[in-house]
Amino acid sequence: MQYKPLGTSNLNVSVVGFGCMSLTGSDQENSALLKEAVQKGINYFDTADIYQHGENETTVGKALAGVRQQIILATKAGNVWKADGSGLDWNPSKAHILQAAEQSLKRLNTDYIDLYQLHGGTINDNIDDTLEAFELLKAQGKIRHYGISSIRPNVIREYCQRSAIVSVMMQYSLLDRRPEEACLALLQQHNISVVVRGSVASGLLAGKPAKSYLDYTETHVKVMADALQAIAKSKHVPSSEVAIQYVLANPAVASAVVGIRTPAQLNEALQAAAATPLAATELIALQQALHPNTYRDHR
Repeated sequence: MQYKPLGTSNLNVSVVGFGCMSLTGSDQENSALLKEAVQKGINYFDTADIYQHGENETTVGKALAGVRQQIILATKAGNVWKADGSGLDWNPSKAHILQAAEQSLKRLNTDYIDLYQLHGGTINDNIDDTLEAFELLKAQGKIRHYGISSIRPNVIREYCQRSAIVSVMMQYSLLDRRPEEACLALLQQHNISVVVRGSVASGLLAGKPAKSYLDYTETHVKVMADALQAIAKSKHVPSSEVAIQYVLANPAVASAVVGIRTPAQLNEALQAAAATPLAATELIALQQALHPNTYRDHR
C-alpha cells in the first residue's frame, strides 16, 4: 500500500480509503471487512454522523476499536436529519458542531477524531463561527485536524484563505472533471490535500450500463466508458482500477475514498491501490475522449 501526506498534517493516508457509508452488513460482518482492510494496508476510514442516522459511526467504532492507533478516522458534521426523517437541514454553527463532535466521539468509541470535516458549506455561512468550533475542538484534543467536504469553488477559496484546513473532500472523476478547472491547482498551491469521492461515478466507470450523468448524455457517458475500457483491456485490469488511477495521478490528490461493502469490492480497491500509475499517453487519451465539464454555479 502506498501512503501520501494529508496536507500540512502529520497524517499519512492510504492512497485508497475505505468509504464506510456503503456498509450494509451486521456489526460482525462489517467488523470482519473493516479489519481485513486494515490488515491489507488501508488506514483511512471515512464516515459521517448522518450516515444511517448515526448507526454507521457506531458500527465503524465497534469494528475499529482494537486497531484505533493504526488507523486514520475521519467523520463529518453540519447536516441534521429533520425530525420526520424526510430530509436534511444545514447547520454549520459553532454550537451544533461542538455538540455533534461529542456525539460522534461516543458513537465512534474513541477519544479523538483524526480528521473532522464540515459536511458541505455555502458562501453565506458564518465561516468564522464554524472555524471557532474546529479550532476549539483541536485545542481540546478532541480532533487532530479538520477539513471540509465541498465541491463549491467559492467556498473552497474562502477556507483556503481563512482557515487551517488540511484537506478538501470533493467529487472528482473522468465524468466530473470540474475540480480540474480551478480547485485542484489552488489546493495544491496551499498544500491542502484532496480526498476524492465518486471516482467511479456511481459505477458508470466500473461497468454499469451507461446513463446520463451531470450534464453528460448517455451517449457521452458511453464514449468515456469505452475509452476507459480500451485502456483497461490493454492492461488486463478492471475499468474501476483505471478510473481510480486517473484521479490519483493528480498531484493534489492524497486518497481516493471508495465505497466498499463486500470482500470482492475490497479486493478490487486494493488492486487499484497497488496498480502501476497510468502513463502520460493513457492520461491524455482519457482526457481527450470527452470534453471536460466545468462549474456553472458557486464559482
